[in-house]
Amino acid sequence: MNAAAQAEQVFARFLLLERQARAAADADQLAWSLVNDGQALFGFRHAALLLGGKVRALTGIAQVEPHAPFVAFVERAVAQLLAQERLAAPGPVAPEWLDEQTRADWQALSAARVFWLPLTDRQGAVFGGLWLAREQPWSDAEQALLSPLGEAYAHAWLALQPRRPWRAQRPWRPLALAGVVLAGLALPVRQSVLAPAEVVPLGGRVVAAPLDGVVGEFLVRPNQPVATGDLLLRFDATSLRAQADVAEHALGVAEAELKANAQRAFADAESGARVDLLAARVEQKRAERDYARELLARTEVRAERSGIAVFADAERWTGKPVQTGERLLEIADPASAELRIELPVGDAIALAPGAEVALFLDSDPLHRHDARLERQAYEAQPAPGGQLAYRLDAVFAGAPPRIGLRGTAKLYGERVPLALFLLRRPLAALRQSLGL
Repeated sequence: MNAAAQAEQVFARFLLLERQARAAADADQLAWSLVNDGQALFGFRHAALLLGGKVRALTGIAQVEPHAPFVAFVERAVAQLLAQERLAAPGPVAPEWLDEQTRADWQALSAARVFWLPLTDRQGAVFGGLWLAREQPWSDAEQALLSPLGEAYAHAWLALQPRRPWRAQRPWRPLALAGVVLAGLALPVRQSVLAPAEVVPLGGRVVAAPLDGVVGEFLVRPNQPVATGDLLLRFDATSLRAQADVAEHALGVAEAELKANAQRAFADAESGARVDLLAARVEQKRAERDYARELLARTEVRAERSGIAVFADAERWTGKPVQTGERLLEIADPASAELRIELPVGDAIALAPGAEVALFLDSDPLHRHDARLERQAYEAQPAPGGQLAYRLDAVFAGAPPRIGLRGTAKLYGERVPLALFLLRRPLAALRQSLGL
């Protein structure tokens, strides 16, 4: 075969490599083509495709093992070439460019002659390259073919990955990134915590049970407006009415007995001696009657001020026995309310008096209600959910929401470093587990 025919054959193989690269359907197929298809034309023993300093594909290997000795050697060698800024142009790699350990690994793991074929983007920045190794030196003609082939390979790769997600990392970038992270952790941020909250009456009048008995009837509904003197509820008065009747009859009997003995006292000395005793008994029976009447009058509970009736459910109280002083409901001014917050012990932070509070209601989570911290308890108590919590009270800056609404309160504390803001709970858990 003459030289012209051989050149035509080489050129045809070159065009076929470009065609195969551009015909790849995805990045994995293209990576396989870059490290395998050119072996027949250039005779390399093995090729490694590196993207962003990491080996993506190897000749004859379907899955790259990132911790394999050859992979580690190639990545280390390319990192050293990058530090010397020798990756921008295609050409043979000289062993003296690498350190002693890398040269020893080269002799043990790779072929003697290595050609670096860079892959560059449209701005000329290197985003990857091919490590081509064989035993024979690279001729000028082969180097002349490899240079445009690398441009075709880069074009094909960017066609599949237009955003260029791989870029060689500079050695100083990890240190710079670590410095930025540390500086960010030192930035002061405002500490905050979330806690369940409820809108409760401010200065309301508590209506308590005036006697021991059974609630017979509730005459108001939750959040119903009431005026002073309105009837709120009735107790079952059956037994109290009977006691009042018995006390009335007993008083009548005692008065009749006193009157009879007073009439006989003029003729009977013994009857006269009993007059004082019977008079005292009459007073006793009269007191018992008055007390029975007073208890009977207490069976009707009336409002002592105007407002709205604040309680959960009338059916909950109807027919239920209660004791004197037990809370039944509360009468409050609907325009006067405060925010009651149950702050869990594990979420507690330092809060100054007057700290900013933001309420987001469950019924309207997009609307913020501003408030100001007024009081906070020093002792934690069991919350309705069963966990220990501190009770906090806050007053609203503007018009308060409807009494009884629930939501989530966000309490703002002092400014602390970002590291403490993020690691406060893990550090507290670690301290508790280790006993420090």
